Amino acid sequence: MIELYYCPTPNCQKVSIALEELGLPYQVHPIDIVAGDQNQPTFTELCPNRKVPVIVDHDGPNGQRLVLWESAAILMYLAEKAAGLWPDDPVQQALGRQWLFWQMSYVGPMMGQLHHFVQYAPEKLDYPIARYTQETERLRRMLNRHLEGREYILDDYSVADIACLPWFKMFSFRYPNQAPYPNLEAWMERLFERDAVQRGFLLDIDKVKPVVTGAEPVTDEVRRHLFASYQRDDGPTG
Repeated sequence: MIELYYCPTPNCQKVSIALEELGLPYQVHPIDIVAGDQNQPTFTELCPNRKVPVIVDHDGPNGQRLVLWESAAILMYLAEKAAGLWPDDPVQQALGRQWLFWQMSYVGPMMGQLHHFVQYAPEKLDYPIARYTQETERLRRMLNRHLEGREYILDDYSVADIACLPWFKMFSFRYPNQAPYPNLEAWMERLFERDAVQRGFLLDIDKVKPVVTGAEPVTDEVRRHLFASYQRDDGPTG
């Protein structure tokens, strides 16, 4: 059994989608990041970085209990644990790592920073919003070009698709007036035709706090819970 510590964010949705696709049994522990669950000792013992997702695999390598955090590390571990989401061909494996690291190095940070400065920053600053908007558009154009004539990022459906999908879906939902990219949109629609993607993406969606969805203003208390710059390194805030 795998325990998944989860909040409906793109990085967590990657893991829940992968678990659904692979058919691995798992139990969800909802983490309310707005309320600061991630700063409590019971969680920081699992993840000193105070971020979700985290998995605890009670049947890990050699039957040992494994605690693992960082979404890309979790995706690779799950793909190695159960067949179906990682190619056998060495060239495709190398390209899969390339695109997975691209998502972690560029897509998540750029889209995440854009969303931070639009949604969470105490004041609206033109420069960072413009910069991260431009970077996000560059990444969207790049993936759109790559998907020309392709169904998936690699030759077959893989964790490379799963890693990217929640971020691009989040962006298209939050910022619907951006330039359309037909290959990118078709790719997202194609993936959402998969039952496992729908189940993993919608996991616990009703438990999202209004402040996370943008329905309520962000307070300093919420910022203290969410962002490491507001935290002490030696324990939870009070």
